[in-house]
Amino acid sequence: MRTATRIVVLFVSLFWCMLAFAGSVRGIYITQPTFEDTPRLKYLIAHAKASGINTFVVDYDRDSRVYAANVPLLRQNGIHYVARITVFPNGGTPDRINSIPYREGKLHLMEEAVALGADAIQLDYIRYNTSLGRSDQHVTDVDNVIQWFRDHLSGHHVALQVDVFGITSFGPEKHIGQDVRQIAQHADVLCPMDYPSHFQPFAHYSAQPEATVHDALIALKSRFGGQVPVRIVPWIEMSNYHYALSDAARQRYIAAQIRGVEASGVDGWYAWSPNNYYDNLFQVLESGD
Repeated sequence: MRTATRIVVLFVSLFWCMLAFAGSVRGIYITQPTFEDTPRLKYLIAHAKASGINTFVVDYDRDSRVYAANVPLLRQNGIHYVARITVFPNGGTPDRINSIPYREGKLHLMEEAVALGADAIQLDYIRYNTSLGRSDQHVTDVDNVIQWFRDHLSGHHVALQVDVFGITSFGPEKHIGQDVRQIAQHADVLCPMDYPSHFQPFAHYSAQPEATVHDALIALKSRFGGQVPVRIVPWIEMSNYHYALSDAARQRYIAAQIRGVEASGVDGWYAWSPNNYYDNLFQVLESGD
């Protein structure tokens, strides 16, 4: 009975996800301080609309009256609001990952975001710390945590997105405990962080951003044997983590990643800039490169 109930819950959640995110996703990441800076937020909204961006992934770390007041600005401008919850900052330890009270604190944030009007909840840092050894138990533990959040959010009819390391496109990562085939049983959307600067050797992959993103996404799809049960919306990066780039070079780097995403046939992309600097992205999109 429990398995049948979970299947129904996943179907309903996927239905709501499809309603909320029909068509290709184009999104940008926004920190909570940026979101609470109303003039800057309005600048980002205006340029997002002009360049075809339809989703903001916004941190929600704490209750804020300004945050709550700014959420309607997204709806008024036809932009989807995805609440990003950092579950285990810097990765979890066994004690924290298995702590129900800790999960309940994060669940409270998720429920607040839903009450504010979130179309989806995105779980980030839903993993063990990278310094820990490989273990099958890590995969089981992370899967259990995601399933726990799925079950407790089931009555809210909100899509659940999960950020995963790019390397998980090629197989389970047992240090951090992420296996996309397991996670896909509880999530509506997988969001692999397919940053070219994060694949080794760095110089090789950074020089081939289009192929790096494309090949990682094709590998991810192949892990499901041609029948992918979730939507896939990868993260791309606005600058190279290892190498300094001019604005012109960054624009070429961004455009190449977008081409890689589009050629892979997935459901769109999210753009990551930790400082929320997206002028180069806007330039790329508005110029049609």
